[in-house]
Amino acid sequence: MSRVRISSVGLIAVLAYVLAACSSGSTSSSQETATSTLGGATTDKLAAILARGTLILSTDPVYPPQSFAVKGATRVTDTKCAANELTAPEVDGYDAATGKLVAEALGVEPCFVTPTWTEITGGNWGDRWDLSFGSGGINADRMTRLYMTQPYYEAPQSFFVQEKSTYQTPADLDGKKIGVCIGCSHELYLKGELEVPGVEIVQKVKDPQIVGFESEPPGLQALADGKIDAFLLSEPVGMEGINQGLALREIHEPAFPLYIGGFMDKSSSLDERAFVARINEIVLALTTDGTLATESEKYFGVDYATAAGGFDLGVLGQEVTAP
Repeated sequence: MSRVRISSVGLIAVLAYVLAACSSGSTSSSQETATSTLGGATTDKLAAILARGTLILSTDPVYPPQSFAVKGATRVTDTKCAANELTAPEVDGYDAATGKLVAEALGVEPCFVTPTWTEITGGNWGDRWDLSFGSGGINADRMTRLYMTQPYYEAPQSFFVQEKSTYQTPADLDGKKIGVCIGCSHELYLKGELEVPGVEIVQKVKDPQIVGFESEPPGLQALADGKIDAFLLSEPVGMEGINQGLALREIHEPAFPLYIGGFMDKSSSLDERAFVARINEIVLALTTDGTLATESEKYFGVDYATAAGGFDLGVLGQEVTAP
């Protein structure tokens, strides 16, 4: 029921743009209407997406259960996605499912591209994609380059160690070699530089030797091989490593909480004010009606989504401005 209501809001948004286009001139000729609509699509991000009929999302095809390529999947035959974009059946996982639900609410087709994580968090996307659901945490550093959406889940950020190790608390890791993904909130945390508006951050490890990895899976393998002492990452990512057979365990005192949000590029050439507002509305609705909780249970076996619904996006003080 609630998904129908969300889709109806998306339809209202489309009608609003059409009505605005029709009223922009002194006559109602089809030529002037088309010209007005085209003008909106060339300056406004939401109008451009609705006119194009696709929402371009970034994804990682080797990051299960958040996102992964589906083996043997058949590409949509009548797709609006470009040849270098993946269609909905070709990508799965919690992040991908969230993107598909948002696209459904907008009334457009989801299409996926695969930039690196550093490209995503670095901003300056050049309008190559519109939105990223990549299990990225909301933090003050990223807010200098990206707009944050309403969080779509919240998960403990934990230290994982070898199953046979004697480490029991974060303090046991003082001075030890700790792996993190480069450019992630965890790296900032170990450096003592992490700021999350509305969240108190407590440093629980002193003088760590930081070892950076481009992504978590190689780092977890390095931990299993004894090359580092611990790895700091999101609980569901670490648990997936264990599910894949790595002899690891979680230290059950989390380092810090982290709210996971979608990202939009501040440097877009298009006006993103309506787009950001609409995405936040959709994500909050999907959280409130339990849709994302169901998806979280499906992919993680745990409801990480419901807790995110209590986050007040206003604490970010985020102001979306025209380009």
